[in-house]
Amino acid sequence: MTEEDESAPSVAVVGGGAVGVTAARDLAARGADVTLFERGELAAESSGRAAGVLYDAYAEDVDAAVGARALERFRAFDRSLPGFSFSACPYVIAVRKGDPDADAVPAMVERMREHGREVSLVDPDALGKRFPAIRTDDLSVAAVAEGAGWTNPPSYVRALGERAAREGVAMETETAVALGPRTDAGREISIHNGENGSSGTETRAFDAVVVAAGAHTRSLLADAGVSVPVVPYRVQALVTSRPYDGPMVYDATADAYLRPHPEGLLAGDGTEPVAADPDDYRRESDDWFREDVGAVLDERLARGDSPERTDRDLADARAWAGLCTATPDGDPVVGPVDADGAPAPSLFVAAGWQGHGFMRAPAIGETVAEGVLASLAGVGFGDPDSPWIGAFDPGRFDGDEEFEIVEGMSLSTRTDDT
Repeated sequence: MTEEDESAPSVAVVGGGAVGVTAARDLAARGADVTLFERGELAAESSGRAAGVLYDAYAEDVDAAVGARALERFRAFDRSLPGFSFSACPYVIAVRKGDPDADAVPAMVERMREHGREVSLVDPDALGKRFPAIRTDDLSVAAVAEGAGWTNPPSYVRALGERAAREGVAMETETAVALGPRTDAGREISIHNGENGSSGTETRAFDAVVVAAGAHTRSLLADAGVSVPVVPYRVQALVTSRPYDGPMVYDATADAYLRPHPEGLLAGDGTEPVAADPDDYRRESDDWFREDVGAVLDERLARGDSPERTDRDLADARAWAGLCTATPDGDPVVGPVDADGAPAPSLFVAAGWQGHGFMRAPAIGETVAEGVLASLAGVGFGDPDSPWIGAFDPGRFDGDEEFEIVEGMSLSTRTDDT
């Protein structure tokens, strides 16, 4: 090890999903000595069960900037990351007749266009002519975001994880951790490794620890005396072999989405707006979800097949449930969360995505990497040179807030203040 290597900050990233892997790789690319801990395998939890819908069609300033940077990096990885691909595909926002949210769509689209997004209002009849695979005669209004696409989320995590390992990140999977106190040596982590049937516990210290553990974030931080209002909730999706060559569609009235998939068609939402136990939740789909998705597909897809065909497709569909995380205001918590008031932070969080974590991961991981290193150098929130995003500051919450879980994809959450 060179003298320069010895001076590199040591950073532990806890969580092997899309945000954690991106942050780990970007930290290493900026000269940090990085170890990533994942209690299972990479992409074993929420990132492995994500829908893979990618867009930058946001009305709010911060969301638009993060979304644009994420898509920019996804496209760059498509060209440079073996094992990962990005499929460009228009994203349709559809609102049915009689839905009062239809009145908000023109202003929402205008805000998106002000951010440089290629989004336009489209007459439902014209939309149907452009995309004959979808039904549009029951729509009041529709918008099309051209700069969108989709991917297979686990492929991103695994491919970037392999690159991170090649670039020096120590990848410790099948390894559970518990956060400890800050000492003179750094922030302590207790590490339990049960790989290959062996077990053992050790304690290590790092200059900084990043917790990007999705649904497990709150319990992990509690070990360090830190409380964050990040609550997991259950969502569902399925893949059917029904052929589909149309655009991605978000049916805002039905709160459901669909997109092309290599096996046919992926559709979801199936949100349960109640807190879920990340260690004990139902990972299989529910009958009511399949029925609801079947109804949406019958209503949204062109009338080329009989209802019996849809029933057969759904009976053979591969379906699952995963977890998203909510916060009181719908924005994530990304930044330092030390409870001891020390001037130089050592503990950081990145969680609370409201279902948008995977699609933001390339941008948020980059922000975390730059923010951690800046914080270790004494540059934090409030400094004009800080990379942290003010709207995502964990300090805006006390940490013990009680709140109602609101589905992250709902149209209302993207039209506030328009």
